[in-house]
Amino acid sequence: MAGKSARLREHLLALLRDGLAPHDRLPPERSLAEEFGLSRLTVRRVLDELEQEGLVYRVRGSGTFAGEPRIAKSVELTSFTEDMRARGLRPGSSPVTRELVPAGADVGYALRLSPSEEVLRLTRVRTADGEPMCLERTHLPAALVPGGLDLDGSLYEELARRYDIVPRRAEQTINATVLGPDDAEALQVAAFSPAFLVRRTAYDDRGRPVERAESLYRGDRYAYHLTIYRT
Repeated sequence: MAGKSARLREHLLALLRDGLAPHDRLPPERSLAEEFGLSRLTVRRVLDELEQEGLVYRVRGSGTFAGEPRIAKSVELTSFTEDMRARGLRPGSSPVTRELVPAGADVGYALRLSPSEEVLRLTRVRTADGEPMCLERTHLPAALVPGGLDLDGSLYEELARRYDIVPRRAEQTINATVLGPDDAEALQVAAFSPAFLVRRTAYDDRGRPVERAESLYRGDRYAYHLTIYRT
């Protein structure tokens, strides 16, 4: 099933890239389900992912449409610790929650694992000069970190030191959002405060996905700075 849904995703991405103009309608869910031998629920899940990435949008009763292209800028792949040090801030974190859990559909897809395979999930509040800045949830393939991680500082430094795993590139999306009550409490701000939701899948030199991270950054304290060039 994962292979079929991946083929559907690649098919839709090709349509959006080469076949459809902004606001053109995508094929109906029913025809996509029949063409790829998938359930309507699975088709809807793939479309949900594309919608979350800003590639498509839905109109109730009318269907799914190609979105306007977003401007994407490359940024350097750094850990939170490296990022805060570069800004002249002292990085830190609250106690880390570590647990082995099934990958599930979304994380499994990102890490090329079956939903039942185990991943190490790390949850921690990252701080800058002692103030909560980011709520970070990271998933790592359990097979790549068999001894676990004693993590107080940089995840990337620990992966390199203990397992010789060095992330070299990443696919990352950044969306505006608001914080639910629990996440807001963890970051010590009011519920429904603005935030950045950053989703990242990092790959090593061999092209293996080694990390799936989802981070919530406080909108009142964090900003992205990009240097761009005109060609």
